[in-house]
Amino acid sequence: MATIAERGLEGLTMAGLGREVGMSSGHLLYYFRTKDELLLRTLEWSEGRLGAQRSALLSRQDLPVAGRLTAYVELYVPGGPRDPHWTLWLEVWNRSQGADASARDRQAAIEGAWHRDLVALIAEGISRGELRRVDPDRYAARLRALLDGFSVHVAVGIPGTGRDQVLAHVREHIEETLLRRA
Repeated sequence: MATIAERGLEGLTMAGLGREVGMSSGHLLYYFRTKDELLLRTLEWSEGRLGAQRSALLSRQDLPVAGRLTAYVELYVPGGPRDPHWTLWLEVWNRSQGADASARDRQAAIEGAWHRDLVALIAEGISRGELRRVDPDRYAARLRALLDGFSVHVAVGIPGTGRDQVLAHVREHIEETLLRRA
């Protein structure tokens, strides 16, 4: 992740990474087989850390559902252009077209965890009367699509779609479509 943050994926070679970690590129390939496998395993590691953060945020019963939903969105959206986690996601998505079924299943498992957590949060908010009645699964799918689209724009640095603008758009969307009006 440090190499991706520093140089981007275009600067990540097996030989260069091997030098940084004190291994030969052959040694790295022994453990990871391919650069695609290395990238996916790095993404799984990064997502494991984010998953722990997400779990801690979403389990905070001292926050109303709307507050936890805001925390979820803030964790989801990249910090800015070339965010290393999102740069890695973009590369894994790009390479997944040619990936084997196992790699695609592992990628789907990562995506599924984000989705399940969001569905559960929305369902909780509905049951507590904090959110409007919606189909939690359908709403979560649509909200994640909105987040993915905006997050790609942030990660690649499209003008006018910085993190603050994106968070404002998403907040407005959630207020208009999900939050109960007082």
